[in-house]
Order: sequence, then C-alpha cells, then structure tokens
Amino acid sequence: MGRLIAIDYGRKRCGIAVTDALRIVANGLTTVATNQLVDFVKKYMADEPVDAIIVGKPVTLQGEPSESMKYITPGIAKLRAALPAGTEILFWDERFTSTLAHRAMLDGGMRKSRRRDKAIVDEMAATIILNDYLQSKSYNR
Repeated sequence: MGRLIAIDYGRKRCGIAVTDALRIVANGLTTVATNQLVDFVKKYMADEPVDAIIVGKPVTLQGEPSESMKYITPGIAKLRAALPAGTEILFWDERFTSTLAHRAMLDGGMRKSRRRDKAIVDEMAATIILNDYLQSKSYNR
C-alpha cells in the first residue's frame, strides 16, 4: 500500500503532507515553492510508493469553486502531465483549513513569530486536508 500526499496549493508556495505507509496518520512534510512542486513530487514518488495525491480545492461557502481555481487548475494539470500515467490526483474541499491551522497553532502554544510564518500554515493546512480525507474514507469502509 502506497502513501497518500496532500497539497495545499498556493501561488507562491505549496504545503505538503503525507501519510504513513499504513495510511493511519497524516503528517506535515514540508513547504515548497510552487514553481518547484513538480520536481519535488516526482523526486518524492521516486523514493516512496504513492497511490494518490489529494489537492485542496478552495470553494466558497455556497460550495462553488473559488477564484483561486484559476491558477490551481493549470498548476495541477502541469503536475499530472509530469507524473506517470494513471497517477490518481483528487481534489478535496479545503474550506477553513487555514483557519483551522491557525487555531491549532494557538491551541498548541506556538509563539506569535512562528504563527506568522505562512509556510508553516500551508504545511498544516495540507495536513488538515489529508486528515479530513482519511477520516472520510475510514467512515465509508
């Protein structure tokens, strides 16, 4: 069984999270510059078996795709084209993940200077996306 990767896609940087080999827990992996995402994912997949990539899909409160999809869609299309055929890439609702990430940092006692680091927020948002995805799958078994 391969790992799952989650991406919180942004214009400047992307937060990356990954599951353990048994897909029990999601952990933040890193944050990479958006222009380096394809190379990072290709290298990671060369070292680790990956079954699917879960990409955060920003949606409005009404459930419609947000304005951000205008730059996410072409970026993910570029990633899809660079990966082996058949690599599964799924979009997953990411509403409120940044807010939840900030709340988790506050609840965890993270210092204000670290909470301002947007790379940390992006990585945590990716972790939340992946945990949400894992939880939804565990209830559907």
